[in-house]
Amino acid sequence: HSAPFPTENYTTITQKCWDYFVDLMRNVAASELCEWKVISRPYSELQFCLEFWADRLNYSYPNALAEQYIFQSHHRYFHNCTLEHPVFFDPPEDVLLAMIIAPICLIPFLVTLVIWRSKDSKAQA
Repeated sequence: HSAPFPTENYTTITQKCWDYFVDLMRNVAASELCEWKVISRPYSELQFCLEFWADRLNYSYPNALAEQYIFQSHHRYFHNCTLEHPVFFDPPEDVLLAMIIAPICLIPFLVTLVIWRSKDSKAQA
């Protein structure tokens, strides 16, 4: 069983991914270009295609070529979209760590506060 593109390299295949994406985007009305539920399928197909073939051909992903097509998709189709539904990226590790540790550190303080308040209200009763 051979790969569907045995003699072609990643550059050629990514172009096919892009062509397929452009073809899918032809069905999207201009007024719907910023509606995620409409564009999520073509966009996901593009990402999947780029990632699948990078993996299949032992390229790292994300890579410069794939990023270029993703950037091109934004420039060509989504440049007028406001970020009503922002794309979420993982924060840097130090920020993530702070976001995890801060609530954990608050727990003993809050437990102490609740116990102290409940003792205080019993003393008044």
